[in-house]
Amino acid sequence: MLKLIFCLHRLPHLSRAEFQRYWFDVHGPLVRQHAAVLRIRRYLQAHTIDDALNDALRAGRGADEPFDGVAELWWDSRADFEAATASAAGEAASRALFEDEQRFIDHARSPLFVTEEHPVITP
Repeated sequence: MLKLIFCLHRLPHLSRAEFQRYWFDVHGPLVRQHAAVLRIRRYLQAHTIDDALNDALRAGRGADEPFDGVAELWWDSRADFEAATASAAGEAASRALFEDEQRFIDHARSPLFVTEEHPVITP
């Protein structure tokens, strides 16, 4: 299993609520629409909440500003991930998602990376 993690900062002109609403109501269905051609097994959005606990956690560690959310996408394998954009349909789907992201994500401030999970505590 290969997992991509995308730590998101919103564009400066959007409130967190506007960003999260667009991400869930517009971008989420767009990912769902392209999931099969991109071989995405699972897609999860973790939306940061406005809570004093977040401020306390950040202050206690001297951390930078919080992300507005984190996207997690899973593929069965690295080969599936790489094959996802090998076709014309996969390239078009990736392009459509990237173009939509430009409407709400500050890409320059939003790191993404692939990972392998190593469960420590599971249900």
